[in-house]
Amino acid sequence: MEMQLNKISVEKTKESKLASVDFNNLPFGSIFSDHMMVCEYENGVWSAPKVIPYQKISLDPSAKIFHYGQSIFEGMKAYKDKEDKIWLFRPLDNHSRLNKSAARMAMPEIPQEYFMEGLSTLLQVDKDWIPQTEGSSLYIRPFMFASGNGFHASPADKYTFLICTAPSGPYFAGEVSVLIEETYARAANGGVGYAKAGGNYAAQFYPTKLATDKGYQQVIWTDDNTHEYIEEAGAMNIFVRIGDTLITAPTSDRILDGITRKSILQLAENEGIKTEVRKLKVSEIIEAANNSSLKEMFGAGTAAVISPISGFGYQGKDYELPKLENSFADSLKKKITAIQYNLADDPFNWRYQVK
Repeated sequence: MEMQLNKISVEKTKESKLASVDFNNLPFGSIFSDHMMVCEYENGVWSAPKVIPYQKISLDPSAKIFHYGQSIFEGMKAYKDKEDKIWLFRPLDNHSRLNKSAARMAMPEIPQEYFMEGLSTLLQVDKDWIPQTEGSSLYIRPFMFASGNGFHASPADKYTFLICTAPSGPYFAGEVSVLIEETYARAANGGVGYAKAGGNYAAQFYPTKLATDKGYQQVIWTDDNTHEYIEEAGAMNIFVRIGDTLITAPTSDRILDGITRKSILQLAENEGIKTEVRKLKVSEIIEAANNSSLKEMFGAGTAAVISPISGFGYQGKDYELPKLENSFADSLKKKITAIQYNLADDPFNWRYQVK
């Protein structure tokens, strides 16, 4: 069904919070901009998106989000260059993945023009909220949840889609130490691991707490069947450098098709770095650590871009990674962020200007 989208209505806040924000000392994702975008799905039709003041949401106690967990989200960032131009990074990939998540969770897909024009309008209204301090950006959280009511175990008859934003500093400060998981699994074959469903992340919190209790910051997830193969690092994709080869796991039912992951693979290939997309055994990593061919490990995702791993624990033993002056992690992060902030050429056409 074709959608005709007229001009998006905008209701501006009566009192901006902007003056109270210290843009030189931003936490990640806990200060929220003045406005948000919202639209509703009911009777098989999406209402027109509208931009309204950031505010609380009122829901009936029987809203199905509380009972059956139909909830999906995306993570994006907006950047502002020295000329005050606003940029997004591969936003159509986020839209495509959000709809892939929606389909898996039996939720309605969002028309591309609703997503892109609603987001663009929101960013224009809140353009002064986009930081220009180094390492900072406007984090964007598009999300949809079941707002229809009822205790019957079935998909809802109403859904709410919102986009909220938060001026944010770096996600992680410095390197992280991780524990390779041997008991719990993030996802299983035939499940929803490839979707950005809220329940995936809720289920990670307990095993991650067990790891932090042991002194690690994050978990490296292994496959659900044998726990022999590494799959993801916390809420991010994972890369391992053995020798001069950069290795990452293939996407599957269990592994998120990360936009940063895809960008790293394409950028590495462009830079002449050898890459392999294949299953990687924990035993191969241990062997590489023991013979000193294990050079780097890092997580990759929108929030952190690239998060270097300083060491890992496995079966009661800790392994430290070497400190490299010219690491792939540093080089690739600098190149990706230079494209994102419009500080370098974009040969891949990843940048999208908001006008």
